[in-house]
Amino acid sequence: MVNVDTAETQSPAPGTSGFSAGSTARHRTRIALIGTGGRSEMYIRAIYGQHADVADLVALSDVNQGRVDFYQELIKELGGTEPVAFFEPAKLTGFIQANGIERVIVTTPDYTHADYIVEALEAGADVVVEKPLTIDVEGCRRITTAVAETGRNVVVTFNYRYSPRNTALKEIIQNGVIGKVTSIDFTWVLDTVHGADYFRRWHREKKNSGGLLIHKASHHFDLVNWWINDVPERVFASGGLRFYGDKNAAERGLGARPERGTVDGLARDPFRLDMREDERLKALYYDNEKFDGYLRDQDVFTEGITIEDNLALVVDYQGGPTLSYSLNAHSPWEGYRVSVNGTEGRAELEVVERAAVQFSTDKKTVVDPSATPVEEEDAVRRNGERLVVQRHWEAAYEVPIVNGEGGHGGGDNLLLSDLFNGPGVDPLGRPSGYIDGLRSVSVGIAGNQSLDTELPVRISELGLGIDLSRGQA
Repeated sequence: MVNVDTAETQSPAPGTSGFSAGSTARHRTRIALIGTGGRSEMYIRAIYGQHADVADLVALSDVNQGRVDFYQELIKELGGTEPVAFFEPAKLTGFIQANGIERVIVTTPDYTHADYIVEALEAGADVVVEKPLTIDVEGCRRITTAVAETGRNVVVTFNYRYSPRNTALKEIIQNGVIGKVTSIDFTWVLDTVHGADYFRRWHREKKNSGGLLIHKASHHFDLVNWWINDVPERVFASGGLRFYGDKNAAERGLGARPERGTVDGLARDPFRLDMREDERLKALYYDNEKFDGYLRDQDVFTEGITIEDNLALVVDYQGGPTLSYSLNAHSPWEGYRVSVNGTEGRAELEVVERAAVQFSTDKKTVVDPSATPVEEEDAVRRNGERLVVQRHWEAAYEVPIVNGEGGHGGGDNLLLSDLFNGPGVDPLGRPSGYIDGLRSVSVGIAGNQSLDTELPVRISELGLGIDLSRGQA
């Protein structure tokens, strides 16, 4: 392990920014990554792989030393000649300033995002952050203030924008094929593997994640904002915890439940996660519980869950369209359906990412089928995607979708290219900044407030510290 206080470093030349396209010198941007959970691996592999010529991972940081060590071993496997530096998260400012860090990648739990973003900006670094940008009004205000005062850059990684099926729908709308958009119907279903997983981890408490309206649905709200190039204005929400949790288990007569899944002597259970059955989960989380006590495998029917598993929203947009959105986290299949109505026709996108969760298979540990394709199907439903367009008084036709290599139909690789090489000219406007992050979480924040008050909420009255329609404080 490199000692932070004595590590020899070289600051970048004045005026170099890294993440820039077209540079002949190919400056390697000095990066610190904070948060060594599951989401950090994509960035580490990119830095030591395809983007090694423009990125230099200087350090890792986490409250859990075991997870840091896990990725130090991965770095060695990827060809790293020596371990990267380590620093404690509480020492972020000092490390940035002492080591010439230009970018901080934040992949920590959602409730910490605002703290690390603001500190990194004020210390002199730009930030790349996993969605969501933050989880509440206070976090939004602090970030908008820090960006205004420092002039530094924040990128929120919305990889769904880059997925070919979503870009195909964007092209249809942007090219005016269905005319001016009047309304959107958007249904997202999470199955009893992926959906359940949010109820056994830190996400299960709203104070940590903002609930699924922010942690998960911020992706979806960003897609709509981007698809129709509009700004959300008013939100009305309804929903609740109706499937997971101890009260629902008791109502359905499920009986006593263990507090966690990685325990000897338990019967097989489709909602139980035994981390010892998954080599990566065991090595990254189960073997490292001794460092911080974090349990990755809490039972989804125990007490303490404060997030919703069924949600519905109506969102009005400044340009006139209305979004009708719903999310279910205990579906027997996973995917989404979106229909966009316009003055000249309709576009319909249907995506099946896992057609069936069959408890008899050994594939149930694939948590996110959008990132890791699975083969579970049945006689009726098939994995796949279909985009259909039908203009008024014309026959419907299918739009071809061409996928690339890697996660999310090749979208992850496109996102990483933009992050590390700098976005070029993109007529689809896929690269996203902190204003996009604010617009996406604003819907979830307003939705949570609407759930509490049972009233519609105007986003302009939340006090986020910025005018979302113009991106100005």
